[in-house]
Formats: sequence, structure tokens, C-alpha cells
Amino acid sequence: MTVVWGRNNSSNVMKLLWFCDEIGMAHERRDAGGAFGVVGDASYKARNPMSLVPTLEEADGWSLWESNSILRYLAATRPGGAALLPEDPRRRAQVERWMDWQLAHLTPPMTVIFFTYVRIPEAQRDWPATAEGLKRATAMWRVVEEQLSGQDYLEGEFSLADIALGVFVHRWFALPVERPDLPALRRWYERLLARPAYARHVAGPMS
Repeated sequence: MTVVWGRNNSSNVMKLLWFCDEIGMAHERRDAGGAFGVVGDASYKARNPMSLVPTLEEADGWSLWESNSILRYLAATRPGGAALLPEDPRRRAQVERWMDWQLAHLTPPMTVIFFTYVRIPEAQRDWPATAEGLKRATAMWRVVEEQLSGQDYLEGEFSLADIALGVFVHRWFALPVERPDLPALRRWYERLLARPAYARHVAGPMS
């Protein structure tokens, strides 16, 4: 059976668990990373030299790391996955653009905010860095707001783009930060919350 290595409170692991649930893909999740350790073990590093999560391991021992690369692979190899990654080159590129954008532009400021309020003790928090992170994250969510205006999902229909960004929009609305009114973004978030797989794997308490 396919194994997903990674703790279930990791945003990047959440992407995979959500995807697998959406398409009904059987898999086993094994705890790794954070308090669980494992990622520094030689056997794990043989699968993922970055010592990070997630790592996908197929039944024949083949492995793959980097969450968005794993999403692309699973979409290409699992029944039901193709519906989330269009075959048409232009439509596919538009979906993959958001996956790359998430890594380059959305994750960095969202990570600063998340760590400040969830992982870092209050006495050790860097408030100037957090303020800058919030400013940058707000600008990024405004880009998403514009994209969502007039459509239900980032590229019209539910796709890997929504999975890549969707794990972060829950944190955006759950963290105790000042947010501008972005109605299209709010509607998109509510649409995701209505998806059972999102509710199960993403929309829980943050840790």
C-alpha cells in the first residue's frame, strides 16, 4: 500500500491527505517530523534527503518528496486524479502556476504568522517580523481575491490549485490577526469547508 510519511498537522501533509480523501485513494499514513522524529533516521533520509515531510512511498519502495510534486504525480497515476489536473496544456499550466505561486509567495509570510501565534512562546515572538509577514500575506490574499471574483474555484473548477492554497486559507481565517474584508476569498473558504475531505484533514485545530 502507498504510504504517506508525515505528521497530520503539517500543512504540506494535509495537502496529500485531503487529495487522497477527495479521490478515495487508499493509503497508510505514518507519523514523522516534529515531535515524532524519524526524519533524521538514515532509512528516512534515504527516501528524502531533506529530512522533511511529507514523503510518499509506493508499495515497490519507490519514493517521492516535495508536496506539490507528489500531488502532480498522484493526479497523473490514480483513478480520479486527472480531474484535478487538466490535460489541456494551457489549463494545466494555469493550475500549476498557482501551485508554484503558493510555494514562492504565499507560504513564506503565512509561515511567519503561523509560527508567531501557534508555535513560538509569546516572550520570544518577533512582532516586527510578524507585522511585515501580515502585510505581505494580506497582499497575497488580495491577489487570490481578484482571481476568485466571479468564479467558485481558482481556475473555475476544483483542482490541485485549490488544494495547494486551501490549506493556508484555513489558517488565514483561524489566526487572531486583522484581516481586510475579502468576500470572494471568504466564499471560497466556506465552499472548501463544505467539502468533507477538507473538513476532516485541514479545518481542525492548529498545532
